[in-house]
This record gives sequence, C-alpha cells and structure tokens, in this order.
Amino acid sequence: MDCPLHDSLLRAHYKGSLLNEEKTVFYDTRVDNNGDPLEFCSGEGLVPEGFEMCVRLMLPEEIALVTCPPDYAYDKFPRPTNVPEGAHVQWEIELLGFEMPKDWTGMTFQGIMDEAEKIRVTGNRLFKEGKFELAKAKYEKVLREFNHVNPQTDEDGKVFSDTRNLLHLNVAACLLKLGECRKSIEACNKVLDANPAHVKGLYRRGMAYLAAGDFEEARNDFEMMIKTDKLSEPDAMAALTKLKRMEQEAEKKVRKQFKGLFDKKPGEIAEVKTEDNSGDQTQGQITEKQMSDVQESSDCNESEGSLDGAAHAPQMGWFYHFWSSGRRLFSAQGLQKSTILFLLVAAISIVILQLTNTMPAVAA
Repeated sequence: MDCPLHDSLLRAHYKGSLLNEEKTVFYDTRVDNNGDPLEFCSGEGLVPEGFEMCVRLMLPEEIALVTCPPDYAYDKFPRPTNVPEGAHVQWEIELLGFEMPKDWTGMTFQGIMDEAEKIRVTGNRLFKEGKFELAKAKYEKVLREFNHVNPQTDEDGKVFSDTRNLLHLNVAACLLKLGECRKSIEACNKVLDANPAHVKGLYRRGMAYLAAGDFEEARNDFEMMIKTDKLSEPDAMAALTKLKRMEQEAEKKVRKQFKGLFDKKPGEIAEVKTEDNSGDQTQGQITEKQMSDVQESSDCNESEGSLDGAAHAPQMGWFYHFWSSGRRLFSAQGLQKSTILFLLVAAISIVILQLTNTMPAVAA
C-alpha cells in the first residue's frame, strides 16, 4: 500500500506556524525535537485530527502544506503554549515513511491474542480519554480480525470467546457514550444471545435500555443479574434505584404536561399544557410530532377496521385510535403501561361525563 490509510506507525518531520502576519513558527521537529522526526501511531488520537487526516493520504518522502481550521487543529487537542485558542494553523509536513500493522495471517493463536490485547489496551486508554469513536474503532478492528480465527482446543476456544465478548461489550459502552442506545443494545445482544446469563452483558444492556427509556426491559435485566450472580446485587440494586427515580421523574413530567386534563369539572373543556422547545408552556396546543403520531395510528386503525368488516369497524377503530394514540404519546415520556392505562381511562371518563352533561334530556 502506497499510503498509510490503515492505522500505522508513521515518521514525519513538520513545521507548524500561525496564520498571522509574522507567520510565527510554534514548533519545528528539526529544531525543537533535536532533529528527530515525529513518530506516532495513527488512529490513537496522538496528533490533531487535521494533521492525521492529511498524513494518511501522503506518499513517503512527499511534502505537503496543510492549512487547518481550529476545530481540526488545536481547539480539540492539547495546544502548544504559543498557539492561542481559535487559531488557524499551517503545517508543512514531510512523510518519511510508515510501517503497516502486523498481518495476522499465519500467526499462532497466542500471537493473535497478544496482538488483540495490545489493541484492546489502546482502546481502553482512548475510552478513558473520552475519545469514544477512536476507542470503538480499535475494538471493532480486533472483532473483524477475529472473524478469521479458529481456535483449535477447548481452552483456546474459551479464551477466544471471553475476549470476543469483552470486545462486544466495550463497543456497546462506546455506543452508549455516543448516544447510540439501540446500537448499544444490539452489541450487547451479540453476547447475550449465546449466553443469556452473562452478568456484565445484562448490566450493560440494562443501562442502554435505561438510557433509551425502556424501563421495563431495563428492570428485567437488572433483576436477572441478581438471580444469576448474588455478587452483582449491589450494582443491580443501584441501577434499579436509578431506574425508579427516572420513572418517577418521567411520570411527574407527563402529569405536569397534562395537569389541566384532570383539573376541570365534568362538562368543562380541559386544555392540555405542553412545553415548547424553549421551555415556555402553552395551552391547548399539540405538537407536530403528537399530531403525526395520532395521524399514523389513525391510518393504521382504518386499515385494520376494513379487514374486520364494516359492522364492527367504527367501535373498534375508535377504541384502537384512542388507545394507540395515547399510548404512543405517553410512551414517548417513558411511562409504563399501567400508568398509561390509568391516564387514558381517566380521560375517557371525563369525555363521557362531558357528553352526558351536554346531551338533551329525553322524555320518558
């Protein structure tokens, strides 16, 4: 390969300067590094992002002049003392050479596991530094290589399986930090599908469910932890306590939003309070998302009613329309089915009372 596209050990000289009138040089490897070139492994966050992006596309002995905005220079990277915040910089880079990573083909099983451990340790360091994308890339690199590994003994098979499970759960942790809750759950399932009693997998997936607002699924995983391993009970109980607090907060939020629905007397029209993005409350307004949810459930129910026949379509369509719309709306706030049912039954009761009070009296 002519360019170091993949993670490699690189050697380069560079001179960095500010884009001011004086073109102030803030670092030069030939002067400030005793004439020695910079050596670093790409993919480990050791140089600014813009610097690494450029070097990956260079040929050995090529010289490039790179102008870089602050976001890809030193605003998200430890700045040299003489580089001000928000500074655009220019690097003159000469790539001296690079070494590709070892080819795992033909390596012994122990050699493969040693290389995997080195990469995993690097990923752990990147995770601790908050570089979750880079850490995830390291774990996923090993998992891709593992697709071509076939342990020959039961002992090797157990070591291999344990390491692979650990890497999947590390990927899940990165995804959770990046806000990808559903993908984190999928990564955990790769472990739990083969071993449903994997305690660390249950905990990691439970936390992902919790972050996604799937409280019932999270509770099931935390309770399964306790049944599987009593030593995990402190962690599971702490997670269950957090879950209960989040449930209560979600319920309070929804009750506050729909408080007006339960404050009105029979026969009076209740206005629903909602909060817009700025935090201000408005009355009698329904968000576009709520309207789209109601419309979607209405369309589905109409098609279902047509399959059941015309005789029962109106009643079933009305019930499913009300239940599906309300459940979708309240579920978005993280409420459980029992709470949703309570709120919807209360709302139906109010509507019935309103209709009863407004109907004209019928003479006997």
